[in-house]
Amino acid sequence: MNPFPAACWGTGARRPSRFEDGHDHNVPPDGSLLCVSQNVLRVVIAEDEALIRLDLKEMLEEEGYSVVAEAADGETAVEKVTSLKPDLAIFDVKMPILDGISAAERIAAERIAPVVILTAFSQRELVERARDAGAIAYLVKPFTKADLVPAIEMAVSRYTEIKALDEEVNTLKDRLEVRKLLDRAKGLLQSEHGMTEPAAFRWIQKTSMDRRLTMRKVAEAVIEGSLSAPPKPEKPDEKLVEKPE
Repeated sequence: MNPFPAACWGTGARRPSRFEDGHDHNVPPDGSLLCVSQNVLRVVIAEDEALIRLDLKEMLEEEGYSVVAEAADGETAVEKVTSLKPDLAIFDVKMPILDGISAAERIAAERIAPVVILTAFSQRELVERARDAGAIAYLVKPFTKADLVPAIEMAVSRYTEIKALDEEVNTLKDRLEVRKLLDRAKGLLQSEHGMTEPAAFRWIQKTSMDRRLTMRKVAEAVIEGSLSAPPKPEKPDEKLVEKPE
């Protein structure tokens, strides 16, 4: 079983640059996948090969992300992320001074930003190292924008959940238990009310704040059926409503 969600994986041919096919890729073609985050995400990228780093930067900027810093080695990448506190870090695995997985481990330990790992290698050992280091998403090069964007959105969404759980529960055991409950509750909201996974989590989080309940209690109530979403919510932040007894 893959340690990362399917949306966090990417394969496929490298997208052509504007110089290779004669088209201006700054203008998204019809039907292209655009960044779905409400705010512009600030990204730090680290890749020791300058051409690949430039290509990745262009790809991100074409999709509406803001690349706030670049690095060619892992040590510099950690310094940039620590000082700038971006919304996301994208690290290549093989870099001088400090490799990407070790850099990701340091970032994850401080809960500074979610990390997406890029690599041309897909060995199980590297996958497990990236997972254990705290990387949330893993992409195999070469990849396309259609692979990159869902991985970014998933990484940011999952990181938001992790931060919220850190604030609510103290022990690792409790976090794992609450995570399982949240996943079940989100699954019910997705299947029964057509929500996306990030939207389902926002429902739970907002209801937790509105009702002064823990997210664990809200998730349990959704699973038990005593809390439910409106049949056709008009706004993503509509409150959950109690079912009549």
